[in-house]
Amino acid sequence: MSNQKKPAAEKMNTMEENYKVLKKYESPNFPQSEAWAKVNTAIGHKVVSKKLEKGGYMVMYIKNAKRGRFMEIPCGPVINWHDDKQIEDAITEIKKTAKAEHCGFVRLRPQLLDTADNRKIMKKTGARLAPWYLAAEHTVIIDLSQSEEQMLTNMRRQTRYEVRRADKLKIKVEKGNSEELFKEFHQVQVKTAKRQHFIPPDFKTLKAEREAFGKNANIYVAKTEDGEPIAYGLILVDGDEGEYYEAASTDLNRKLPGAYALIWKVIRDLKKQGVKRFNLWGIAPEGQPNHKFAGVTTFKKGFGGDVISYVPAHDIVINRLKYAPDYVIETIRKKRRHV
Repeated sequence: MSNQKKPAAEKMNTMEENYKVLKKYESPNFPQSEAWAKVNTAIGHKVVSKKLEKGGYMVMYIKNAKRGRFMEIPCGPVINWHDDKQIEDAITEIKKTAKAEHCGFVRLRPQLLDTADNRKIMKKTGARLAPWYLAAEHTVIIDLSQSEEQMLTNMRRQTRYEVRRADKLKIKVEKGNSEELFKEFHQVQVKTAKRQHFIPPDFKTLKAEREAFGKNANIYVAKTEDGEPIAYGLILVDGDEGEYYEAASTDLNRKLPGAYALIWKVIRDLKKQGVKRFNLWGIAPEGQPNHKFAGVTTFKKGFGGDVISYVPAHDIVINRLKYAPDYVIETIRKKRRHV
């Protein structure tokens, strides 16, 4: 009898822990914000915002690709996903908007933890698993309500060592949001992208982010005692959450702990501003050492935050003929790019 009861108790505890984490991090990420809507409008995407009749809201982004027109709802819809009426209302509105905008499909990734129950909820909507990810499905989030001492204690030993080594080396971290600094960041990120094989945003997008977020978009730069740049980070703040959204580095970052100093400075600054959590925005899922984010995963996990996995992106197919080419091409791309 005792052997039968133990798994049930373990399952209950897991569900309780999931519920606590979900309540802590269910707030919408910045892709459902007015600022992100402005960014997308500035770079040429059509944006449709809807306040839903049964409760909640969503910001939808209509995009044109070579293979056709589609719609994205990153980190949304923002509804009670345990209220069937709200879900039905949201899905009805999504399909209605997508058809009116002549979209082949809709890709959404709500703020739901990746659990068996939540996958069932997604399946009930009629959506299918998408071949491509959307909006940092796996991430690390640091609770900024803790004391600085507690956050240091929570870090991996090596991370804590690097933070302290940066202080001994007199690495300083500055921040700003001038257009000149955004240009400098872009130039360094282009070089970083060539080294690390990723596609950086163009300057038009970075400029739109700076203008839309205003004082809530800042470039942090870690420098040597002599003022040589080591590491850069674009930090966005929306509501209760800060995002480590983009990064770049020089060759000096290979031997100096500039990125460690930068993150620790951001953590302390956000805490002083009253921001409740810091989202490090993107890691590799467990057991995928070849994933495109594998190289930064150990670094980000080292800061001791909660590792969060949201339900993966799902697609609502509007037009099967238009959707089929996207599905095939993105499935192949996913295997090639290890995402």
